[in-house]
Amino acid sequence: MQLHNFFRSSASYRVRIALGLKGLPFDYIPVHLSRDGGEQFAPAYRSLSPEALVPVLRNGEVSLHQSLAIIEYLDELHPEPPLLPRDPLGRATVRALALDIACDIHPLNNLRVLKYLGDTAGLTKEARDAWYHHWVHTGFSALETRLAHSHTTGQFCYGDQPTLADLTLVPQVFNAQRFNVDLSAYPVLGRIAQRCMQLPAFTAAAPGQQPDAQ
Repeated sequence: MQLHNFFRSSASYRVRIALGLKGLPFDYIPVHLSRDGGEQFAPAYRSLSPEALVPVLRNGEVSLHQSLAIIEYLDELHPEPPLLPRDPLGRATVRALALDIACDIHPLNNLRVLKYLGDTAGLTKEARDAWYHHWVHTGFSALETRLAHSHTTGQFCYGDQPTLADLTLVPQVFNAQRFNVDLSAYPVLGRIAQRCMQLPAFTAAAPGQQPDAQ
């Protein structure tokens, strides 16, 4: 398998964790999102990803985009350890938690949005950071409340084994810390993220451990 990805990309980070938890070897293909105007815009990469986004997973003749779809594909091909609960309600609950982050927080503060706000909309760095902080706090506040009051919250977002929800949470926590977001109001999220980072698959997937880290 080949993973076309960028070390700091939250979506790429999710897939790297999944590959690590599954114990699946892969070729790391770096796609730098800012060097030379963005390597994701090169014609060769656009042939893999017309959206010019990372990650892309290639498995033989199969080429997949969208991190959550990639992770579920890997989970179905390699069921152990499972990244989704066995029961329908559990699976729906974990997917909903993952989508809270992947759909409602991450898209509002990823690189191309922040770049547009600065380069096209003309926002200052301070205004862009305020935008970032606002949407992280909005999303994390709701997620903290949900997990704090759920009987299914355990060591991880759902129970005592990492799931798709944790694979989505940890990269967003990393990004929030990179942008100096005060996370002290979210003790449950912090506890879960800290527990995740005790697992080798999470630490090995961290941005600073990747060959293209700068």
